[in-house]
Amino acid sequence: MFKKGMRILLAAAAVAPLLASSAWAAGMMTIIVNDPSNPYWLTEGNVAKATAEKLGYTASVNAHKGDTNTESNLIDTAITNKSVAIILDPANADGSVGAVKKAVAAGIPVILVNAEINQEGLAKAQLVSNNAQGAALGAQQWVEAIGDKGNYAELFGAPSDNNAATRSNGYETVLSQYPDLKKVAKEVANWDRTQGHNKMQSMLQANPDIVGVISGNDEMALGAIAALKEAGKLANVKVGGFDGSPDAVAAIKAGELQYTVLQPVAVFSEEAVKQADNLIKTGNTGAKSEKQLFDCLLITKDNIDKYTGPFVLAQ
Repeated sequence: MFKKGMRILLAAAAVAPLLASSAWAAGMMTIIVNDPSNPYWLTEGNVAKATAEKLGYTASVNAHKGDTNTESNLIDTAITNKSVAIILDPANADGSVGAVKKAVAAGIPVILVNAEINQEGLAKAQLVSNNAQGAALGAQQWVEAIGDKGNYAELFGAPSDNNAATRSNGYETVLSQYPDLKKVAKEVANWDRTQGHNKMQSMLQANPDIVGVISGNDEMALGAIAALKEAGKLANVKVGGFDGSPDAVAAIKAGELQYTVLQPVAVFSEEAVKQADNLIKTGNTGAKSEKQLFDCLLITKDNIDKYTGPFVLAQ
C-alpha cells in the first residue's frame, strides 16, 4: 500500500508542474484604455478583456486618462508582470511613443487600438476607425439637417489625439463646399461632456444666432445639448455627434441629436486581441499591414432600431 501510495504521489507531483505550466502558458494580457467613465472606452476595455479571457489569457484593464506619466507607469507594471502582450489606446500621438518603445525593448508586443502614434514600426498593429470616412458621413448628414446656410460652431476633441484633427478636417472638407455655412466658433472640449457644456455656453453668448453644432464626439455633443436646452435654444440648433454611444442613441430617439457616427470599437477591440493572440502563437498578427482602418456607420432616427447593443449596429 505504501509503495502504491508513493507512486501515486510521485505521479501527481510530476503532473502538477505540467498542469501549472499549461494554465500559465497563455499568460497575462494587459489592456490600457483612456477613461472608462466614457462608455466608448468602457466598451473598448470590456470587449478586449472578454476576448482575451475567451482565448485563455488572464487580462487586466487599466486607464491612463490621457496622462502620459500614468501610461508610462502602467507599461512598467505590464513589464514587471511579464505580460505576453499589451493592448493600448495611446494617450498621446507623440507622447506615447516612448512608452511603446519601452514595452518593445522589454520584448512585449504592443497592439494599438482607437488612436495612433506618430511612429510606425514600433507597434505590431494599429487598429483605428476610419475617422476621415466617418467625418464625411457625419458632415453630409449634418448639412441635410441644418440646410446649406447659417452660422455654426464646432466642438473639437483632445489636440493630443490625431483623431480630433482628422475628424475636424473631414468636416471641413465637406462643409467648405457650402460657402453660406459660416463657422463662427471652434472650441477644444477634450472629448468631455462637462467641457462641451461649458464651451457651448460661452460660444452661445458670443454667437447667439448659430443654427448648428458639429462635434468631434458624442460626449461633447451631449454637453452642448444640455447647454442649448438650458438656454432654450435646442429647438433651433441642430447638433451632430460621433462615436455611437448609448446616450447618443437615446438623444436621437428623443429628437435632441440629429445623428451619431458609430465607431466600430467593439469590432476592432476584439480584433486587436485576436491579432495579439496570432502574434504570440505564430509570430505574425495575420493582418496585411500595421495600420488598419475600420469604416464607421451612420446612425439616424431612420435606422436606430438596428442598434442592438453598445456600439453595435446590425447590418
